[in-house]
Amino acid sequence: MFEPRRIKHCRVCGSPAAYRVPTDDTRERAICTACGEIHYENPLNVVGTVPVWRDQVLLCRRNIEPRRGLWTLPAGFLELGESTADGAVRETVEEAGARIVLDGLFTVLNVVRVGQVHFFYRATLQDTRFDPGPETIEAQLFREDEIPWDEIAFRTVRDTLRHFFDDRRSGRFGVHAGDIA
Repeated sequence: MFEPRRIKHCRVCGSPAAYRVPTDDTRERAICTACGEIHYENPLNVVGTVPVWRDQVLLCRRNIEPRRGLWTLPAGFLELGESTADGAVRETVEEAGARIVLDGLFTVLNVVRVGQVHFFYRATLQDTRFDPGPETIEAQLFREDEIPWDEIAFRTVRDTLRHFFDDRRSGRFGVHAGDIA
């Protein structure tokens, strides 16, 4: 089971926080001992794309931990003030320097043990010029039989790629949801 980060101090006034169940709630929350502010700890959202050029998918080799040197789809944490779609486009530009058009939500994967929800959108690349940012060693297009499956950084990426290729073979793209144990 996921263990949340433990909040030690109030983000409003800086006083110590204590964990207890607030009135009209069912879960233990961090509550400021001075001002009474309740601090909720919620999952982080990861957003990204499956960028496609004809029969190839764009992957990025990670230049950061965790899993530095392994391949991933362009993705990262959603920022405040963004929709999941806007964040997915931003992450694709930041990580791959790729120009895309979104084609729709594709996978929603819960990674409960680390408190994350991953959203991947299908996307069409507008061209094959890439300008990877500092988090990416290289960005490269792969056909299905060229995917370095043993070097994929995250299970959410592996599952998303498998769904993509299965759907492409069937000629119908759906939205896939699931849990990563």
